[in-house]
Amino acid sequence: MKSADLGAHGAADEAGVDAGDGASSDLLSALAGNQAGRERTVAYRTRRVVSTSLGVMQEQKAGRKRNRSLALAAILVVGFALGPLIWRVADDLIEGEHISDLAPQVGLLVCILCPSLVAAALVAGWARRKS
Repeated sequence: MKSADLGAHGAADEAGVDAGDGASSDLLSALAGNQAGRERTVAYRTRRVVSTSLGVMQEQKAGRKRNRSLALAAILVVGFALGPLIWRVADDLIEGEHISDLAPQVGLLVCILCPSLVAAALVAGWARRKS
């Protein structure tokens, strides 16, 4: 009975070695570095994709910074251009001129019209860029 059990275990061991032989050879080739060429190509491809993505992200960031600085410059230019006019209108109204006089009416109209035109231009540019 012992020889039959031994024979059964021996057959099972041989089947296990045959089934595990492919897995162990893959493990040995991976440990020996035989698949390094395949891993190297994957690593190079991954590196190229990552560096390309980084370049695209840096270009987008630079574009956003440029747009932000242009918008700030436009706001400052409009503020400096309208500043004296706003000061004059406020001074006229404080000094006692009526709002129905010609100079304060024109000044108020310009103070309202110019920023609204600049805002409309900014919104139109933003909408054009989005589409």
